Amino acid sequence: PPSPRSAVPLAHAVLGGGGDRLPLVLLHGLFGSRGNFQTVAKALVRGGSGKVLTLDARNHGGSPHSPLMTYEAMSLDVQHLLTSLGITKCILLGHSMGGKTAMTLALQRPDLVERLISVDITPVSTAPVSEFSAYISAMKSVKIPDGLSRSAARQLADDQLRPVVQLPQLRQFLLTNLVEVEGRYIWRVNLEAISHHLADIMNFPAFHKPYPGPTLFLGGSNSPYISSKDYPEIKRLFPKADVRYIEGAGHIVHQDKFEEFITAVLNFLPAP
Repeated sequence: PPSPRSAVPLAHAVLGGGGDRLPLVLLHGLFGSRGNFQTVAKALVRGGSGKVLTLDARNHGGSPHSPLMTYEAMSLDVQHLLTSLGITKCILLGHSMGGKTAMTLALQRPDLVERLISVDITPVSTAPVSEFSAYISAMKSVKIPDGLSRSAARQLADDQLRPVVQLPQLRQFLLTNLVEVEGRYIWRVNLEAISHHLADIMNFPAFHKPYPGPTLFLGGSNSPYISSKDYPEIKRLFPKADVRYIEGAGHIVHQDKFEEFITAVLNFLPAP
């Protein structure tokens, strides 16, 4: 098996193509997968973005599992994927954990990133770890007998998560990770690695040299994740940053206000 230090080959999909616009790379958040950005990717291609790449982070979706789950490791995974696809410069967009991976990559390798969009996340510590620890424990303790139909299994898992994960949307989101393998239901996310590295995921690595490219921080007006107390750190690391809020959106901005999100992203892309 590869050493924990090495990059893992990420599951990915490419939409659109042709034209000479830089590829746009979309990075999902914790417990998500590239499927979260499927409709976004299609809309961006329709809007003239050029080629769009969606990918699964390590320990998520169809990508390999690894005991290591730091932003440096996740950034390296994306760098290796770009190299393997012959991409020498791209535009990076990341949501939540994906936004922190995108910021890490831009700060480590500014030559690879023409511009950057961080969706509802900043380069500072995020939510209290305890909340996510509780979700992970709840997911770990879900028990589903073999041989159930998919809908029965989902319903049972939903019932078992409900006491801890009160928000129905959040339960639905977590349940996208319940998959059937040879008649048994398992979580496709690597819960062990995620719980072990939860503090890393909620934090952000230390950087001293700023990223010089144009950067957009796109928050939801109803979300607490981009607050004015983060502005000094945003400006320190991303001197060319613009902070914008989409009215009426929560943390999953692209789901809550789809059209406004697409418009904001297309407007930020470089002119063809």
